[in-house]
Amino acid sequence: MKTSGRTGAAGVVVGALALTAIAAPAAQAAGTGITVSQVVVNGGRSVIVGTSDVKEPSLTFRVTLPVGYSTGDWSAWSARPFLYHGTTVAEGLDDGGLRTGIYTCYPTTPRIADCEGSLYIDPRYDLDSGNDATTWKIGALTQLWKPSGGLKAEQSVTASGGVKVKRWAKVTVNASPEPVVKGRTITVTGSLTRADWVKHTYTGYAGKSVSLQFRKAGSSVYSTVRTATSSSTGALKTTVTASADGYWRWSFGGSSTSGTATAAGDYVDVR
Repeated sequence: MKTSGRTGAAGVVVGALALTAIAAPAAQAAGTGITVSQVVVNGGRSVIVGTSDVKEPSLTFRVTLPVGYSTGDWSAWSARPFLYHGTTVAEGLDDGGLRTGIYTCYPTTPRIADCEGSLYIDPRYDLDSGNDATTWKIGALTQLWKPSGGLKAEQSVTASGGVKVKRWAKVTVNASPEPVVKGRTITVTGSLTRADWVKHTYTGYAGKSVSLQFRKAGSSVYSTVRTATSSSTGALKTTVTASADGYWRWSFGGSSTSGTATAAGDYVDVR
C-alpha cells in the first residue's frame, strides 16, 4: 500500500496483524535502498492473544532512505514491518503474515524518519492454529514510487530477532467448605485453560504446574503453599488444613506458548 501524503507525518493502514517484543538490527532492502531498523513492539514484551478480543500492541521503528529521497516526500516511499513463521520472507508476505496496523512517521533528518503506531491482531481471522503460538520472524516490505505514482522498486527482507506471540491463559478457583472449622480440611479446586485459536474458545491446559497461594485476612501478600499439576482436562484439585481466615487462589506462571494467569482470591471464613 502506498503511503498517503501528509505534512510532517505519514499514515499507513495495512490491515490485520499480530506482533510482540522486537529489538532487531537493521533490515537492509537492497532493491530499494531503504533500511528499516530499531523495531520495538509492545515495549519488548510478548503479545498475549485470546480468542476474540482484538489486540493493538504498540509499534516503533526507524526508516532510513537512500540518497535522492526525502522523508518529507511521503508520495515517494513506504516501509512497513511484518511477521511471518515457517516460510521464507517472500512467502510469508504472500501468505499474509501478521501485518502492521496504523502508524505515523516523523522526519528526524532529511533521510531518516522515526515511526510509531500500533499493530492490529484479530484472533478470529489472523490466528488459526496452535502453531501460531511461537516466535515469529521479522520482515519488512519497502517500496519506492515514481513521480507518476507507479511502483519503481519493491523489496521484502528479513531482520534478525523474533517476536513472541502467546495464547491467553485463564485459571479459576473455588475453596470449600465455607465457613469451615479450624483444623478441618479445605478442598481447593479450579481449572487451567488457554485460548484455542482453532475452536475460538478456551480449552483445558494439561500437565502444567500451578501454584496454590494463600493470603491471610488483613495482609496484602500471597504466599505459595504448594503446587499441583493440571489434569488432562486442565482441572486442579488439592486439600489444605484450615488455620486462619483468608483468600485462596491458583497462579500459573506461563509457558513458552501461553501467558501467565492468576485467579481472584476465594475467601474462606475459619471458625
